[in-house]
Amino acid sequence: MGQTRAPSTRPRGENATGATVRNGPEALPDRVAHARVSFLVDDPLEPGIVREPILASWTRSRQFDVAADHLDLPYETDADRDSLLIRTARPILDEVADEFATEPVSVILCDDDGVVLDRRTGDSGLEQHLDRIWLAPGFSYAERYVGTNGIGTALEGRGPAVVFGHEHYVEHLEDMACAGAPIRHPVTGKVMGVLDLTCWRREANLMMAGMAGTIARRIEEMLLAQSGRRELTLLNDYLSTCRRSSGAILAISDDLLMMNDRARELLDPRDQVPLLAGASEALATGRRQQLVLDLPSGATARVHCRPSWAEGDVPGGVLQVQIVPGGAARSTGSHALSSSCAPAAALPAVVGSGALWSKCCQAVDRHYQAREWLVLEGEPGTGKTTLARATHQRRTPAGHLRVLDADNWSPRWLAEVTEELETTEGGTLILTHVDRLPVEGVQALCDALEPHRESTDPERPWLVVTVDRGKGAGTADLVELVDFFPRTVEVPPLRHHVEDVAELVPYLIARLTRGADLTCSPEAMRVLMRNRWPGNVEQLYQVLRKIVARRRTGIVGVRDLPPECRAITRRVLTPLEAIECDAIVDALLDTDGNKAEAARHLGMSRATIYRKIRGYGISMPGPG
Repeated sequence: MGQTRAPSTRPRGENATGATVRNGPEALPDRVAHARVSFLVDDPLEPGIVREPILASWTRSRQFDVAADHLDLPYETDADRDSLLIRTARPILDEVADEFATEPVSVILCDDDGVVLDRRTGDSGLEQHLDRIWLAPGFSYAERYVGTNGIGTALEGRGPAVVFGHEHYVEHLEDMACAGAPIRHPVTGKVMGVLDLTCWRREANLMMAGMAGTIARRIEEMLLAQSGRRELTLLNDYLSTCRRSSGAILAISDDLLMMNDRARELLDPRDQVPLLAGASEALATGRRQQLVLDLPSGATARVHCRPSWAEGDVPGGVLQVQIVPGGAARSTGSHALSSSCAPAAALPAVVGSGALWSKCCQAVDRHYQAREWLVLEGEPGTGKTTLARATHQRRTPAGHLRVLDADNWSPRWLAEVTEELETTEGGTLILTHVDRLPVEGVQALCDALEPHRESTDPERPWLVVTVDRGKGAGTADLVELVDFFPRTVEVPPLRHHVEDVAELVPYLIARLTRGADLTCSPEAMRVLMRNRWPGNVEQLYQVLRKIVARRRTGIVGVRDLPPECRAITRRVLTPLEAIECDAIVDALLDTDGNKAEAARHLGMSRATIYRKIRGYGISMPGPG
């Protein structure tokens, strides 16, 4: 291993002869401090004083609402102390710590959420100060908590970051200097964590970034040496294919996805889930195949699938994708698959084009055309009634439509249901919240439906009932009621098609403002798309209603968002990630928060569930 020299302990501002020198960002610390204060009070900044990366980080820190006058850090009690990153980095950290043993510098390893995993400090005074500012194992120095710093800023910028003195956003860090370098997985390129060097500001020099980068590269080299045979095989196949072809190329396995720039340009994000699902099935056969897939965006893709290995239960291989006209795609000899997510015409008053939402809309439309009685089941606020209305309005805009809410249960309500079933020809009857009916109400409704359940009359009304998931759906009475309906469609929660938030927001704003000139800024939209939306579309609507009550025109910024929108995930989850996140939450609830038991139920290791809980931002009390 190569040697890594520590920052110089020579007094800051002197060269080897004792002459004063001025170089680097700390040459003008007072002016940087003044610029920081000006930024915080929205005064104009003098050009050239604050470096561009620092100014960008200050701006993000403000958008995160980080307090500039005190530290408020979360503590991660369940940090995985035996992760691949820690095991790989430990011998290198041991070696570097020995080299820095007499120097006032700390070597710090963090995960991809800024949580400190390991800290090596030879200087007792520095170590005590790091404890006071909570730069210690278990605490997260992510930028959204601490503002500008070497760890969090390296994660946000996905590159090296050096922060000196008053460049820190929080004032209690002005005596420190830090340099962070991301650690990337050598196969996937994913950022696994950060290697940070922290020392007193007076001891810092511009070589810190280079030293942090050198240590990070050594850890990456060790990760490469420990990478699995299959990962390396898949990487080699992917790189070989990229050298031979300039088309869209992807490499996939159970927990790995790589794609070239052409694939990113060519593939609509909503097409990726069905494309990868179909390709994974083909790769699982262990044989080369060519698929033809109809995608949610309306495009047709010809996909050449080449497995990287034939043995085992985990599929993996390289995909070459070509988007072609639908008719031309179905050439002789290709294995054609028609995705169930193929788009139908847009439903009036139903907004969204994500794969899961489109699939749901198409299923409801099919059952309408077949006149099959239908149960729409899903979490409250997902848009079940809106979807049923829109399906009716699209197919028979002039047809009779009646919505009766079971919350208004009474003998009169039941009489109205019976009247609709007996007198309406070809219309639609929607009964909402039937899971809220009392026992006698469920039985009475069953009796009212019985004469019509086997009817073959083509003019029989299309009957739809909505059920909130988990609200009495397992009771015997409600099961008897559901038996009257041959079809059930699950309406997905908004977090499973969060990409549709980008379409829902302008639509709902236009409804609330009645066409006034109010738009959502890209920054605010990113915050909205990172929200988990436990109340689904209804919650999004209420949030926008609060915003519109305060602002009728202009541009909605992050500061305009109500507090409930600030509980965001680190990034927008894919539909599969959102489903996985829900499964983990359900398992934790079933096991009273016992993570080890939840991991066993889900068939994953304890280390994996800890990593995913942290990555998804799941917060739940429990025994661990």
